[in-house]
Amino acid sequence: MSDTLMDYDEAVRRYDPVLGLEVHVELGTATKMFDAAPNVFGAQPNTMVTPTSVGLPGALPVVNARGVEYAIRIGLALGCEIAESCRFARKNYFYPDLAKDFQTSQSDEPIAHDGALEIELEDGSFFTIPIERAHMEEDAGKNTHIGGADGRIEGASHSLVDYNRAGVPLVEIVTRPIEGAGAKAPQVAATYVRTLRDIFRALGVSEARMERGNVRADVNVSLRESPDAPLGTRTETKNVNTFRGIEQVVRYEIQRQAAILAAGGEVLQETRHGQADGTTRAGRVKSDADDYRYFPEPDLVPVAPSREWVEQIRERLPEMPAAKRRRLKAEWGLSDTEMRDVVNAGALELIEATAAAGTTGQAARKWWMGELSRTAKEQDVALEDMAVMPAQIAELQGLVDSGRLTDKLARQVLEGVLAGEGDPEAVAAARGLEVVSDDSALLGAVDEALAANPDVADKIRGGKVQAAGAIVGAVMKATRGQADAKRVRELVMERVQD
Repeated sequence: MSDTLMDYDEAVRRYDPVLGLEVHVELGTATKMFDAAPNVFGAQPNTMVTPTSVGLPGALPVVNARGVEYAIRIGLALGCEIAESCRFARKNYFYPDLAKDFQTSQSDEPIAHDGALEIELEDGSFFTIPIERAHMEEDAGKNTHIGGADGRIEGASHSLVDYNRAGVPLVEIVTRPIEGAGAKAPQVAATYVRTLRDIFRALGVSEARMERGNVRADVNVSLRESPDAPLGTRTETKNVNTFRGIEQVVRYEIQRQAAILAAGGEVLQETRHGQADGTTRAGRVKSDADDYRYFPEPDLVPVAPSREWVEQIRERLPEMPAAKRRRLKAEWGLSDTEMRDVVNAGALELIEATAAAGTTGQAARKWWMGELSRTAKEQDVALEDMAVMPAQIAELQGLVDSGRLTDKLARQVLEGVLAGEGDPEAVAAARGLEVVSDDSALLGAVDEALAANPDVADKIRGGKVQAAGAIVGAVMKATRGQADAKRVRELVMERVQD
């Protein structure tokens, strides 16, 4: 049975939405958080495991120091305080992909706490997200449901468990209640997670690929009658891993909860599951922290990062994405809209790398946001997955700047590069696409065109210099577009004056 929904505009007029987001990021360490099993994506099921990964009796954990460093990087980037001492805890619950029947996590002693992150919305306004904590933990395994639609549990006949992911290092970033978003709540939630994704990549702590589940968000939504009223009952939609999905979940839950409250009902505190169509469905009644029976992990000593180490990590932090965007926007001379389009297309790093390889930001943007973006859409691939490197685009633009290629010829060369025919210079040579710059060769084509069009030549001599375009066009056709049109025009004017 489908849920009853209230019109969204009416819902946000009558009720004040409050959000809470728990974002999990898988860290890109070489090994898992508590054992030496490789941290590898896409391996054959149940091959990247050790006795510790699957919780065999007697197997003991050891903390991954690089995982701790990455967690500190994230905490510092979010403006958090880094704990002088923290410890791991056992979070007890049963699930088929959790072989130990508990998750090694952190409860009341996180590695980082009390931060904030400013995000920029599409309209150029800013919103501050309060961060309660960022803590370390391990991922669970992965269930694969067989027989249901789209791999979902509904209608499945059975499930398979792959423990390769069990023990992969995670950092979970938990916000405080996010208030004041109003009608922008869906956009605020998605923009926050997108901003985190960009920070993870800039820090080098994760590939942060949403489609691989490297970044996942649990989305909490509640409604109250006014900003002065107590917080309402929240729902938590688990493991949403697309920006669009996050927006859809927030919007749907606002509409669903508003309809329940308007009818005099009560919202049930529960976990929910996002669906492909943007709706959510009920999962289980939501457990409170007490139900997990947290207690200190007896097999791990406390983690006590020295202040000197923390400061060394702080000093090595890279430029954060927001600051970089502001700097590049000014350097490249882009408008707010142009920069927003670049960011939304996932082209910022590609353009930056192309400019660093030897061209201007504007020229690099022309290629990535023009021909390459169009081709990526036609091939239904991500821009970053195109079969061309930033250095090749810089080389291609260099051939244009030197006059060896026209823009039209350069597009043909790019086709060859994308087809795997080699670097731009090699493709241009193999295809014979370079501009004809030899005046003797051009003069022959000009003379033939003038001889074939004596009336046009007379018009030019009579002062109608715009008529020279017809001769230039004929020469360009004869040279398969490989002539320098500006030089051809000069030669035409010289010839008709002889």
